[in-house]
Amino acid sequence: MLGYDEFFPIQATYSTGTNPYSVAVGDFNNDIRLDIVVTNLNNNTVSVLLGYGNGSFADQVTYSTGAGPISVAVGDLNNDNQLDIVVVNFYDDTVSVFMGYDNGSFANQTKYSTGSSPWSAAVDDFNNDTYLDIVVANYGGNTINVLLGYGNGSFANQMTYSTGSNAQSVAVGDLNNDTRLDIVVVNYGDNTISILLGYGNGSFAKEPLP
Repeated sequence: MLGYDEFFPIQATYSTGTNPYSVAVGDFNNDIRLDIVVTNLNNNTVSVLLGYGNGSFADQVTYSTGAGPISVAVGDLNNDNQLDIVVVNFYDDTVSVFMGYDNGSFANQTKYSTGSSPWSAAVDDFNNDTYLDIVVANYGGNTINVLLGYGNGSFANQMTYSTGSNAQSVAVGDLNNDTRLDIVVVNYGDNTISILLGYGNGSFAKEPLP
C-alpha cells in the first residue's frame, strides 16, 4: 500500500533484473490498468509488472532478450488489440520483438538485425498501411534503421539512413504538416539533431545506404 508524508506519496519499490535501464507503460492484459515493462541491461532480460489499478503491482515476470537490452517501446504490432514489446539490444546489434497475449504474458522473442550499437527505438506507421513499423537509432553506426511491419508481428529487413555522430535517441511526428510521419534523431557525438522527412511510403528524404 502507498503511504504519504506531508507533501508526496512515500515511494513503493519493486524488484527488477540487474541494472534496469529503460521503462515503458501500457495495458498488457486489457484490464484497463496500466502495467510496466523494464529492460535489465546486464542480465539480458525484460521484466513485466502487471498493475492492480491502485498503484501497486505484481512481482516481475522476466523474459530473455538479446545482449544488453537498453531501450523499450510498446505497440500493437500485429493488429490483435494486444500490446507487444520492442526491445533494443545494444551489444548484439538487434531488436527483440515480443508478441503479447491477452493475459499479460508474452511469446519468446523474435530478433531482427540493426546497425552497430543500437540505442533506442520508436514505433509508428511510416507507410500508411495501418501496420506499425519500427525505427532504431544506432549509436555506433551513426545511422537509423527503418523496419516496415507486415501487420502480423514480422518485419521487413532494415533500411538504413545516415545521421550525425552517435545517434542516440529517436522520435517521430508530422513535422511539415503533410500528413506523413517524419523522424527526429538526437546525435550525441556532434551536438546536432537530424531530421528525416517522410514520403508516406516508408522511405525518407535522405537516401538509404546500400
